[in-house]
Amino acid sequence: MDFLPNHISEYAEKYTRKEDELLQHINRETHAEVLIPRMLSGHLQGQVLRMLSKMQRPRYILEVGTYTGYAALCLADGLSDDGELHTIDINEELEDRIRGYFAQSPRAHQLHFHLGDAREIIGQIDKPWDLVFIDADKENYLNYYELVIPLMPSGGLIIADNVLWSGKVTDEKERNKDTDTKALHEFNAHVTNDQRVENVLFPIRDGLMIARKV
Repeated sequence: MDFLPNHISEYAEKYTRKEDELLQHINRETHAEVLIPRMLSGHLQGQVLRMLSKMQRPRYILEVGTYTGYAALCLADGLSDDGELHTIDINEELEDRIRGYFAQSPRAHQLHFHLGDAREIIGQIDKPWDLVFIDADKENYLNYYELVIPLMPSGGLIIADNVLWSGKVTDEKERNKDTDTKALHEFNAHVTNDQRVENVLFPIRDGLMIARKV
């Protein structure tokens, strides 16, 4: 997942805005108490998400795949004063943890957690999403993308995580034998060929696809 040498990654984090206390707390507890902590966005990627959100100043943010809430809190820092962040996850085992972290945020009143299948919930919320972050089951990336893009205004951003999939998307053999790898490769190709957006794939951590609706 991490393509840079450790000393380069450490240097980049050293000279990047520090995590606030709540993010540090979530980072520590996730690594100590939650399965597959590598799913956490982490310091550098979290601050990239925060910066993009601050630049966008969105009123409505959608996150598909909450995990422990780290990325949601980074994205929420960019919300307009009357903005809302809605995040969806299907893992009920993490719900209490997520709600507990959100309650500690100064933006708690702007954060809305939804438990269930995002393919059903997205249509029920029905907001004009200014920023969408997709970080859930890889086989449904294209489905989530197609669900949200008609709801987005011109200039809206879609950010998708893990699009390099530890580099496996570059290997045709891996794409042929692994459904997640194949799905992510097809997602990357679809976004690149979609005339509704302009895009760039950032090789940050496990890869971030950034698509801006034209």
